[in-house]
Amino acid sequence: MLKKIYVLVRKIVVAFLLLYGLNYFISSLHIYIPINLFTVGTVTLLGLPGLSSLIILFFIVK
Repeated sequence: MLKKIYVLVRKIVVAFLLLYGLNYFISSLHIYIPINLFTVGTVTLLGLPGLSSLIILFFIVK
């Protein structure tokens, strides 16, 4: 049980760091993906495909 919690917390931290790193490196292109519960949850559950879908969604909405 404790191992599952550790794995989940680790995935959440990695998702947060991925979003932060993306925003840091692509800020010069004026692409900002907000870091909130929805985006962190999407990247946590889906990984890199979730991150790429958030970027595509950014371009569709904008």
